[in-house]
Amino acid sequence: MSNSLSSICILRLSAIGDVCHAVSAVQAIQRAHPQAKITWVIGKVEAMLLADLPGVEFVIFDKKRGKAAFKDLKSHFKGRKFDVLLHMQVAFRANIAALQIPAKVKIGFDKGRSKELHSLFVNQRILPQEAPHVLEGFHNFARAIGADAEQVSWEMPYTEEHESQAQALLKGMSKIFVISSAASKKERNWLPERYAALADYAASQGFNVVITGGPTDMERELSGAIISHANCEITNLVGKTQLKTLLCVLKQAKLVLAPDTGPAHMAVTVGTPVIGLYAHSNPKRTGPYLYQQYVVEVYHKNLLAQKGKTAAELPWGTRVKGENLMAQIDVDSVKSMFDTVVEQEQL
Repeated sequence: MSNSLSSICILRLSAIGDVCHAVSAVQAIQRAHPQAKITWVIGKVEAMLLADLPGVEFVIFDKKRGKAAFKDLKSHFKGRKFDVLLHMQVAFRANIAALQIPAKVKIGFDKGRSKELHSLFVNQRILPQEAPHVLEGFHNFARAIGADAEQVSWEMPYTEEHESQAQALLKGMSKIFVISSAASKKERNWLPERYAALADYAASQGFNVVITGGPTDMERELSGAIISHANCEITNLVGKTQLKTLLCVLKQAKLVLAPDTGPAHMAVTVGTPVIGLYAHSNPKRTGPYLYQQYVVEVYHKNLLAQKGKTAAELPWGTRVKGENLMAQIDVDSVKSMFDTVVEQEQL
């Protein structure tokens, strides 16, 4: 596609990890099309993290408004027409949102990744990819409009004030190990006594241990259980940080331990190594992008047990089910990975 694009719309509503991946693609597009005005239709919570991203106009889609959210979108774009819409989400809600966005060209996922009638809402597709990470899929959208998307990098939006808030919360700490313990679904969380064992192990290696998370009951209960099982001192920041301050906390950390959750991907964007704990989804698709070698996973053995086939023999991204799969990840495996990261990253 030519360099004459003057207006580009990005549609990616959720979730935190996915919009982090999308930032890298959007910034590749900005390098290729510096003259283009970029508008991003995004979810309300996700916008809190990405607000003030340079050169991007955000339009909030508030899913809690139900049908009115689609009317809001249509009204907002009345009289406008984008040169291109990059429709980066296959969920049905996003497909209906795409209907409200006027654009000459609407580019969506290839047929292999299309679902929930996604194909009906686009008139061009990105090229198919062999077993891509979510981030690599987004980078193919950048390539579809002529961007060089080989470079994976992020310039995340935060201020000196956010950094100061993080520094105040971490005062007196120099070697920080963050446990971001909770995923959006309880079944993806590791066991509290095992998180506690890693907290104690990290403390024995000279790390200051911090737990982060949002203000939900589940996250408060999990952090409380971890602290009650641990013998070391743990700083509990659960419910005490806005997203941008959390980003700066993760930036100041030396190492993060997390299940399949947004803050793991936030940490990647600011260059902090992550040990990812995975059981339900393929870490090659959704793991911490720059640190996939540090994942501890039981996904592949469960996939084989449940489906009788390997990931290569099944549709890419096939998930496995079960409430207690994370219990198969043992403490010694994670301690061993901890040692590996400390050695390789020279922490």
